[in-house]
Amino acid sequence: MTRPPTLGVEEEFLLVDPASGAPVARNRTVAERAAEHGVDLQLELTSCQVETATGVVEDTADLRDQLVRLRRTAANAAERSRAQLLAVGLPPSLPREFPITETPRYLDIGERFGMIAHEQGICGCHVHVAVPDRDAAVAVSNRLRPWLPQLLALTANSAIYRNSDTGHASWRSVLWARWPSAGPPPNFASAAEFDAAVQMLCNTNVIRDAGMVYWDVRPSDKFPTVEVRVADVPATVAETVLFAALVRGCVSTALEDERRGTPVLPLAPYALKAAYWKAARDGLDGDGVDLQHQASVPIRTQLDDLVARVRPALEAAGDYELVTSGLARIGEVGNGAMRQRRAWKRRHDVGDVLAAAAAATLEAP
Repeated sequence: MTRPPTLGVEEEFLLVDPASGAPVARNRTVAERAAEHGVDLQLELTSCQVETATGVVEDTADLRDQLVRLRRTAANAAERSRAQLLAVGLPPSLPREFPITETPRYLDIGERFGMIAHEQGICGCHVHVAVPDRDAAVAVSNRLRPWLPQLLALTANSAIYRNSDTGHASWRSVLWARWPSAGPPPNFASAAEFDAAVQMLCNTNVIRDAGMVYWDVRPSDKFPTVEVRVADVPATVAETVLFAALVRGCVSTALEDERRGTPVLPLAPYALKAAYWKAARDGLDGDGVDLQHQASVPIRTQLDDLVARVRPALEAAGDYELVTSGLARIGEVGNGAMRQRRAWKRRHDVGDVLAAAAAATLEAP
């Protein structure tokens, strides 16, 4: 096994009113306050969101330190802007609206896509892992497809939305699927075929530009990486580090399989869609679809099998103990969706959900 690839993480956060929990349109102010402390926050499609981005790291200890600093700085900037930063996939409370951030690109997307854009407020987590080239990124994408439902279930963090239990652990992924280029990526033979598909989507005005390729794995259009975008933003830093470490292990394993010529598991589109839906609905609480054996298997068993499959890569990166202990910890305290539901069931009061999410956002790893 070669030296583990470098990685970086982007996390999207919701800005809410501290009293009501309603989303607030203050991302520019929050970004300005964060910049005073050396943190560059990106503005998202709606003005109630901001995004952080780590630098390129080699080990998960460095990643953890950067994520802690970024979350704390962004939370302090939000507080100084009369807002609260939450790591949630969707707003738990009832939003009045999601105003579009006033940049030419975002305003154009809002005009073109109507309520799909205006009902956004969706917060995810993106892990970038270095790969040799774009063809390698596409090959990795093809090989990661069977594992994406497990990664979605692991990070589910949007069970409560609009003052209600959605009945899904990741309602974010259900709403996100409305975009024409979102969800599991197609299987592509090469980077050239991928680029041709993107060009067709742009030429036919299905998407505005290549930046709107929202598939859950894609070659980055900015960095020499493959970008894995399947996750809700995890509730805690510890969960984000776990997710990132597991993603790197999956990418490293996929690269090694590609080098060895290991056959790619053929997937019927309906089967992958079914596995996604089950993962989004049940999260870590139920069964998932085992795509290799076409069977119903507990999602936690599938995650254990995935860890065993990528163990050599995890050990090479020094992340095996981190991943196994992290999964054990989630088994004890739950992931974001499970935390949200526990808070909701106390009194069916969204204030309890908001308080739990705020505490988790800044929970020490």
